[in-house]
Amino acid sequence: MTPLQFEAQYQGEWDELQSLLAQLRAGSKKSASVAGERFASLYRRACEQLALARARSYPAHITERLNELTADAHQLIYQRKEFGLSRLSRMIAVDFPRAVRAHAVYVWLSTAVFAIPMVVLGLLVYFKPEIILSMVDPLTAAEFEHMYSDAEAIGRRRDAESNWSMFGFYIRHNIGIGFQCFAGGLFAGIGSLFFLAFNGAFIGAIAGFLTERGLSSTFYSFVVTHGAFELTAIVLSGAAGLRIGHALIAPGRRTRSNALVVAARESIVIIYGVTGLLVIAAAVEAFWSSARWIPLPLKYSVAAVCWFVVLGYLWRQGRDAS
Repeated sequence: MTPLQFEAQYQGEWDELQSLLAQLRAGSKKSASVAGERFASLYRRACEQLALARARSYPAHITERLNELTADAHQLIYQRKEFGLSRLSRMIAVDFPRAVRAHAVYVWLSTAVFAIPMVVLGLLVYFKPEIILSMVDPLTAAEFEHMYSDAEAIGRRRDAESNWSMFGFYIRHNIGIGFQCFAGGLFAGIGSLFFLAFNGAFIGAIAGFLTERGLSSTFYSFVVTHGAFELTAIVLSGAAGLRIGHALIAPGRRTRSNALVVAARESIVIIYGVTGLLVIAAAVEAFWSSARWIPLPLKYSVAAVCWFVVLGYLWRQGRDAS
């Protein structure tokens, strides 16, 4: 294809993209909703055409126009900021659950890496309690046993003065675990796999140990409600980390650095949602899970509702959004 033929064939698309740029810059919500999808499609095509024009050494006026168009479109798409309640509500109602479903492969892998060691260690410690010493030292094991055998101390550190201090402690603790599972993806995903498996094994070992000690009622009634948010967040953090690791190992046709940028942009939406889940988990753990006056049937009923809502939200929310 000659430069003239190339220009004649795509001139209409370039003019249309230029027109849509002007509409979207005007800030009209109506024009944005109508033009957004077409604009994104034309932008991707213009990027492909720019690459083709450069590869074929087409005249400068063609490459310069395409370069200007794609640069302006890129700035509009990726540097335009949206703030306020409308952006936050869209992220909660659409972007976060959609991002989770879009990364379903990583989510299922993360779930398996977390859940299998948890179940295996839980059963092993239940039938052979001495195995707990391979996960924690004797003093720590004794502290866990004391914590869940003393109704006044359930789920509470010895130096905690109030539920608010525990709320702050849980936020710091939960976000620390989530960060480990996510940031471990930078080590080709190996770090994410390690922290997922380790935390799953640790939780399973403690559960098996306390169950064998006859403290299952106290332990499970404490963890079952906030676990809907906390355990889900840990798994999703690991999934985001695995997405980062996969981009480093197998960047495909992109450069490794570009693949990492794309993966980070996709994963950050999940991390935003994970942060919200961890804050909710900390609040539930501090103010609900540790409450001794709540009857156990009510705790388990609320826990079932929380698990149903969290999983249903991730599976269904945002599917019908335009």
